[in-house]
Amino acid sequence: MDAMSDQQPLAVKVNGGKPIPKFGLRDKIGYAFGDVGTTFLMGILASFESIYFTNVLGISPVISGTILSVTTIVGAFTDLAVGRMADKRHLGKKGRFHPWIKSMKWALGLSVLLIYMPFIQSWSMGAKITYISCASIFYIACLSAFNIPYGSLAAAISSDPDDRTSLSIYRSVGSAIGAGGTGFVLPYLVYTTSKTGQQILSGTRLFYCAIGCFLLAMICYTIMYTLTTERVVVEHKNPVKGGKLAASLFKDRALISFLAAEIVIVLSTSFSSFLTTYMFSTYFQSKQALSIALLFNYANTIVLSFFAKPLASKFGKKKIVSIALFMSSILYLVVYIMQIHNVWLYLVLSFFTTLCFSMFNIMTWAFMTDVIDYHQYVSGMREDGTIYSVNMFGRKIAQTLNSFFSGAILTAIGYKASTTGSLTQSPEVLRGIYALATLVPFVLLMIGALILTFWYPLSKKELEKVSAKLKVVNKTNKE
Repeated sequence: MDAMSDQQPLAVKVNGGKPIPKFGLRDKIGYAFGDVGTTFLMGILASFESIYFTNVLGISPVISGTILSVTTIVGAFTDLAVGRMADKRHLGKKGRFHPWIKSMKWALGLSVLLIYMPFIQSWSMGAKITYISCASIFYIACLSAFNIPYGSLAAAISSDPDDRTSLSIYRSVGSAIGAGGTGFVLPYLVYTTSKTGQQILSGTRLFYCAIGCFLLAMICYTIMYTLTTERVVVEHKNPVKGGKLAASLFKDRALISFLAAEIVIVLSTSFSSFLTTYMFSTYFQSKQALSIALLFNYANTIVLSFFAKPLASKFGKKKIVSIALFMSSILYLVVYIMQIHNVWLYLVLSFFTTLCFSMFNIMTWAFMTDVIDYHQYVSGMREDGTIYSVNMFGRKIAQTLNSFFSGAILTAIGYKASTTGSLTQSPEVLRGIYALATLVPFVLLMIGALILTFWYPLSKKELEKVSAKLKVVNKTNKE
C-alpha cells in the first residue's frame, strides 16, 4: 500500500503548526470563490474569444476555429501532465495543492491579458495567427496548472462524502455567479455603436474589461486560498511509477465508467447548448425566448443547490443523477414526438430538460472526489491530481468532439450560412434542426444514464463501505 503519513499531524505541519479547523461554511464559501474567479477569466474568453479573432483581428473563421480546437486538445494533455506533477511534488505551505494555486493564479490571469493585447491588431496576418496560437496554448497550459490543483483540492479539504457534495454544489453556484457576471454585464461594455447603428466589438474595451476580470479573479483566488484548508494530506515518499499507476487506472471500474458517462453527457450538454441559439433564432425566430433560455443554466444551478445535497445524502449521488438523466432523456423524446411549434411551450419543456441534466453538472465535482477515494480503496494509491486530471481529460475530449462535429452536422442537414443573418432556411433544414436538438440529447443522455446505473459501481452503500475502510487505513497509519 502507498506509504501514507500521519494525516492530522502532517496537516498541522503544512499549515504552519496551527490547529486544523473543522470543515464548515468557511471552506464552502472559499471553494466557491475559486470558481467565481475562474469563470471571470474563462467567461471573457468563452464569450468573446472567437468573435475577437474574426471581427477584431480579421482571422478567418476556419483558422480561428482550428486554433480553438487544437488548444482544447492540447489542454487535455496538459491536464494530465499537471495532475501527475502535483501528485509527485513535495508538500508545501498549506499542503499539496495550495502552493500551486498561490503561484499559478498570476500566470493564468496574465495569459488572458496576453490574448487581448491591443497592439497586435496592427500586425500582419501571419504574425497575428502565430501570436494568437502561442498565446492560446500558453493560456490553456496555465489553466491546467491552476485548475487541476484547484479541482483536486476538494478531495483534500474533507474526506466526508457529504462535505464533498456541499463543495461541489457551492462550486457550481460560484461558477453560475461568475459566468452570469461576464455573460450579462460585459456585452454592455465591450461593444461600440457605429454611425449606422451597428454594434461593433471594441478590442480596446475588451482589453480593459480583461484587466477588470483579472483583478476580480485575483481577489476571489485570494479569498479561496485564505478560507480553505487541506485536511487530507498525504506525503508520497516513494512516488508510484508511471507504469504501475497506468495499470491501476485501467483496472479502476469507477474511473473508467465515470469517464465514459462524462464524455457522452458533456457531449450532449455541449451540443444542446450549441443548438439552443439555432432553435430559438432560426426555428422559432424569437430573440426574447432565446434570452430567457440562455438564463436556464444559471437559474437551474441556483434552484438545484437547495435540493441536491439532501437528495444525495438520502438516496446517493448515483441514484439521483441517473434518475434525473433518464427523465431528461425521455423529455427530449417527448418533445421530438410532439413536434412543437409554440415557442413558449417549447421553452417551458426546455426548462425541465435542462433542470434534469443539470443535476449531473452540479454533482460532477463530488463524483470526481468519490472516484479519487475509490482508487485508493482498490489500489492503495492516493493520487488526487492524477485522477482528477484524467476526468478533466474526458471533458475536454467531449468538448473537442462537439467543436469538430456540431458545425459539420448542421452542414450535413443543408443549413446555409449567411453573413447578414437574413437567409431563410428550407422546411427540411428546420425539421433537421428540431430533430438534432431533441433526438441527439435523447440518445446521449440515455447512454449516460445507463452507464451510471449499470456500470458505475459507487452507490450510496458502496461509498459507505469505501469511506469506512479508508478511515481504518488512515487510523492504522497514524498508529
